[in-house]
Amino acid sequence: METTPAPAPAPAPAPAPATMDDAGSDFNLKVVLVSFKQCLNEKEEVLLEHYLAGWRGLVRFLNSLGAIFSFISKDVVAKLQVMERLCGGPQRDHYCSLQSMVAYEVGNQLVDLERRSGHPDSGCRTVLRLHRALRWLQLFLEGLRTSPEDARTATLCTDSYNASLAAYHPWIVRRAVTLAFCTLPTRKVFLEAMHVGSAEQAVAMLGEALPFIEHVYDVSQKLYAEHALLDLP
Repeated sequence: METTPAPAPAPAPAPAPATMDDAGSDFNLKVVLVSFKQCLNEKEEVLLEHYLAGWRGLVRFLNSLGAIFSFISKDVVAKLQVMERLCGGPQRDHYCSLQSMVAYEVGNQLVDLERRSGHPDSGCRTVLRLHRALRWLQLFLEGLRTSPEDARTATLCTDSYNASLAAYHPWIVRRAVTLAFCTLPTRKVFLEAMHVGSAEQAVAMLGEALPFIEHVYDVSQKLYAEHALLDLP
């Protein structure tokens, strides 16, 4: 998610099918994805409590698939911790929604607009990194949903990465990431790891639930564009 070089992920062996040891037996990706429906209130404000809860569930899903996605999940966890401190800090009232956070931080000049300096971990910058990663995951899950049974997950994941996060990573990280994707498990393993039943049921679930993530992404994208925050350093 960062634009600065990060340790290259080492290729990892494909995990065993549908093992969710660290996610708990009650894990269900549909519950996680549908939680993004709760992110938007009647005013279409993105409620940060539900947004962060949805991301914590997505991290559990990524971690269940092995070390291959650690380059994203570790960074997401760090960003979640920053946001949890802000949402629970002395200015917590300004961090109820994405809209209130942007208004507060921009209005009080708490965002580094051109280079990281006095506010390296502003809420605006932190959520922007989560926002970009959400786009990658949305595209990848949509690729799993619409692809044929014999589709190569390495290709699906690489295409999704190139259309989202790759633009914000240096060449050496992009190269290492795309090589690591070659060790991804099969499409069937990914669908089984969602714990919603058969592969067909998982595909149907994605069709119902992914629009919720897309809607949250679109609302967030529009807000950041309106405030010229899409390219924060």
